[in-house]
Amino acid sequence: MLSVKVSVVKVSVAKVLSVKVSVVQNIDQSLKFNVIQLKTMNKIKENIQKVKTQIEHSSNNRQNSVSLLAVSKTKPASTVEQAYLAGQCDFGENYLQEAIEKITTLSHLPAICWHFIGPIQSNKTKQIAQHFSWVHSVDRAKIALRLNEHLSEQNQQNNCQDTPLNICLQVNISEEASKAGIMADEVFSLAKVVDNCDNITLRGLMAIPAKNAAVDSYEKMQHLFKKLQAQYPTVDTLSMGMSNDLDIAIANGATMVRIGTAIFGERA
Repeated sequence: MLSVKVSVVKVSVAKVLSVKVSVVQNIDQSLKFNVIQLKTMNKIKENIQKVKTQIEHSSNNRQNSVSLLAVSKTKPASTVEQAYLAGQCDFGENYLQEAIEKITTLSHLPAICWHFIGPIQSNKTKQIAQHFSWVHSVDRAKIALRLNEHLSEQNQQNNCQDTPLNICLQVNISEEASKAGIMADEVFSLAKVVDNCDNITLRGLMAIPAKNAAVDSYEKMQHLFKKLQAQYPTVDTLSMGMSNDLDIAIANGATMVRIGTAIFGERA
């Protein structure tokens, strides 16, 4: 009988020890995860500050400010939230379904602002109109009209955004066959279409100059932007410049730069 009791006690002690070891391991893993998260957030915060310092340096002596759009495509919602907590509110997404998952997950962040910057398929316009505050990649009248129509439907259903959808026209300034965007001589005809819509607002132009493009591509965009500004009072945004051409873009009038790698690091 005593032997049985001893065995039971041994088993019980073993179970208790096993549970304690498991708890300690879980705590250890949690602490390690938190340390990694903190290091990542600090690195993102540091990178954002470096980019802002570079923007400030490049835009010296300019009257209008340059805003930072953090390109968060392929990055998880947790990484976006870390950037938000570091003070970054505007985020650019290329892939719709991935973006919607993040937008839903991070809906508790009150000041976050989502920009769609990828190519637009006409069958995706309803979801884009529903989830984003900005669209940088409008390059066809059909897309503009569909975005406007979907917002009109949402207005009727009382399920709409408080403000109109902000629109930038994408210009293929380097005339690359592999890139979306309108040609420079098509800007004003598309601008007229957007301006005639009630639920979208023409805010400016977006461009992705060719890699190592000559300065004249940037100068052409600045010239187009100024002409558009002179004609439409709502135009105030030239979305141009990424991690590798930020300085030359700002020197040629960019008011918003789209930065991914310099903030979040290379894509995996």
